[in-house]
Amino acid sequence: MNWTADDVPDQTGRTIVVTGANSGIGLEAVRELAGNGATVVMACRSVDRGRKAAADVRGDVPDADLRVEACDLADLESVAAFADRLGDERIDVLVNNAGTMAIPRSETVDGFETQFGVNHLGHFALTGQLLETLRPDADGKSRVVTVSSGMHERGEIDFEDLHGERGYDVWDAYAQSKLANVLFAYELQRRLLTADASVESMAVHPGYANTRLQFRGPERRGSRLRTAAMWLANTVFAQSAQTGALPTLYAATAPDAEGGAYYGPGGPLNMRGLPERQASSDRSYDEETARRLWAVSSDLTGVSYDLPEPKTSTVSTR
Repeated sequence: MNWTADDVPDQTGRTIVVTGANSGIGLEAVRELAGNGATVVMACRSVDRGRKAAADVRGDVPDADLRVEACDLADLESVAAFADRLGDERIDVLVNNAGTMAIPRSETVDGFETQFGVNHLGHFALTGQLLETLRPDADGKSRVVTVSSGMHERGEIDFEDLHGERGYDVWDAYAQSKLANVLFAYELQRRLLTADASVESMAVHPGYANTRLQFRGPERRGSRLRTAAMWLANTVFAQSAQTGALPTLYAATAPDAEGGAYYGPGGPLNMRGLPERQASSDRSYDEETARRLWAVSSDLTGVSYDLPEPKTSTVSTR
């Protein structure tokens, strides 16, 4: 597959919600989607930063159809308010993109460890509350695209200490949250297929992309050395945010993207390059873990889905 941004099909008439849309790969995805005619709802923690990002996009795409809306994934009330504001509007694609990485331990408004709360639980709640608005367009399908990371391969779901209260490592917590993203994407696909719903769920990862995400941990720890090291690594090894956004754009728009799939860069170590379908970690295909995580996530967020539990596997493991 030799798929680039030039292959994004016409998105005129489609409405796409992107969380974390004001920076990084989220912003680059917005730029391409708007440039191809989509109405893009930019779901941002900071409306001010979202408006500045929208102005940046309009510098390249003067007629961009953008809406900036407040949505703080660290606050379930904010997530619910955002979903309420969208009302019964039809959405073609939800891109669960926002995230935080390798930060010192903190808690969300609702008392969740922040990485698990923002990266997974906030998106679990948001998807559940927008599911009824995800209705098919002319091609007969709408999509949920959840952005994970290659770091999910290191992850384990510690049900006995989900929020790192007994022990906390910034990278273990991040990896757990990113594994949760893939488990969620696959379990959602299984339930959607069981319900014969006209929605598909898939997961993606950007490889190593040069964004501000990598700097949040070092900056919050006040480490100038780590910040400098991250700047050097980004400069030397990372691909651009534009290239990092390609797996997201492929999953969101390509006619042949498939529900239950995992897409990422196909270059060296899957860290850079053009998007391809890949296998995720063995743990990500554990259906028992996925069902348990789903139940725990529903209990923690208070959000339930009107979808049946699948009786048999409906997602290809490779």
